Amino acid sequence: MTVPINYHDRSSNNNSDYNPKPISPAHNTLQAALAKVPEVTLLFWLVKVAATTLGETAGDALSMSLNLGYLVSTGIFAVIFALAVAAQIKARGFNKWLYWGTIIATTTLGTTIADFVTRSMGIGYAGGSALLVALLGLCLFVWHKSMGSIAVDSIVSPRAEVFYWTTIMFSQTLGTALGDWVADTKGMGYTTSAIIFGSLLALIAVAHFTTKISKTLLFWSAFVLTRPLGAVLGDFLDKPLDHGGLDLSRFGASAALLAFIVICLLVFKQRASAKAH
Repeated sequence: MTVPINYHDRSSNNNSDYNPKPISPAHNTLQAALAKVPEVTLLFWLVKVAATTLGETAGDALSMSLNLGYLVSTGIFAVIFALAVAAQIKARGFNKWLYWGTIIATTTLGTTIADFVTRSMGIGYAGGSALLVALLGLCLFVWHKSMGSIAVDSIVSPRAEVFYWTTIMFSQTLGTALGDWVADTKGMGYTTSAIIFGSLLALIAVAHFTTKISKTLLFWSAFVLTRPLGAVLGDFLDKPLDHGGLDLSRFGASAALLAFIVICLLVFKQRASAKAH
């Protein structure tokens, strides 16, 4: 794609002599990178919560309902995740279907990784949550150390995009373990846990509009918290009645959630982001 170059007029008084100066290529690179990220609106968060809930039900459908186990399911979702991220990085602009497909890939992978770490490895939800908090923090630290910023408007290279999607994957994984820890280990149940995480997200929204707290910090905090909310909502949909769930089919719930996401993306226009979040 040919990008037009703008020149600043540095002419003399008779406008007969000037030295053209092109806008920095980094500016054009930045605009292209930003175009891959959707604008953060109410629609963004609604689809994000639906996608994380879908990640819980679809991940469990593969590992539990089909009895493939956490490790095999993780391998399958890891391949899908890698392919989706590669396609997202290769894309020249924002494609809502590709972006949200990649988000779903991260959240299904996060579900099976979290279940493998907390259950198969036997370290429990608390231990798994602590481990994943450390991994997420390490990822953000390395990202900031390497690129100088973790804000979305700093994504100006494929390397930065890899950090972005790796961070998202770790946040999705942490959210699964954290949701299970609150709902099961702490005995809060699915509905109470959903209220807790929903209330925390509401507080972040209030802080966004009424305080000067870093918008980047608030964005990533909200991004992480939508995952445990989705995890407990997913468990509420498919867990047995005697465990506080609705005992719905994991495949049926996944299909309904996917249909909701598709309808939202078809009905409502979603633009590329023009600023950091």
